[in-house]
Amino acid sequence: MAQVTVPPERFVRWVANFEERHGGATLRAEEGALSGHAADGSTFRAHPPFAASYAGGPEAAAFVDSLQVPDAWGVLLVRKGGFAIARLAGTAITDSKVGQRHVQGRTKAGGQSQQRFARRRDNQARQAYEAAAEHAARILDGLTGPIVTGGDRTAVDEVLLDPRLRRLTVVGPWLAVPDPRRGVLEQAVRDACAVQVEVLNA
Repeated sequence: MAQVTVPPERFVRWVANFEERHGGATLRAEEGALSGHAADGSTFRAHPPFAASYAGGPEAAAFVDSLQVPDAWGVLLVRKGGFAIARLAGTAITDSKVGQRHVQGRTKAGGQSQQRFARRRDNQARQAYEAAAEHAARILDGLTGPIVTGGDRTAVDEVLLDPRLRRLTVVGPWLAVPDPRRGVLEQAVRDACAVQVEVLNA
């Protein structure tokens, strides 16, 4: 099964292409998503962003019309090499911070040298997570909407352990991103607002 990210403005065309490739399809709302079942056995299941549930009509256009972006929400991306945080009003970024931190690469040395490198890596990673938490606490302070996260799961979990961030509500989708840069953050915002489609081709 493949996972496809489709921007809302392209979803109707995406469904039409699916129908053309597979000889037509029956659409229906089921289990909070819009599903398509083609005559050749291929299927798709489209999930709204922000963990929303869909229970509308069996048309791609109706599905798109139902999609909503929260009035206030955030994005938190963390990897060992950096972080990116954004606060948004709808699709507009109102505050953000992107930071890079050097974390020592792995070494092939053994014994005490390897242990020293490991301790240094751990210290550098912890400092990077603390910096990410500090900026996240400032940028996301008082946020009432959800946040979408991505990067490295362990790193994100470490940052969210900060007491100032524990009240935040994390929703999907999980965003698999490289070391965060400004362009990565902007693409992550678009992906967070996109339709997540599971596709099974017969």
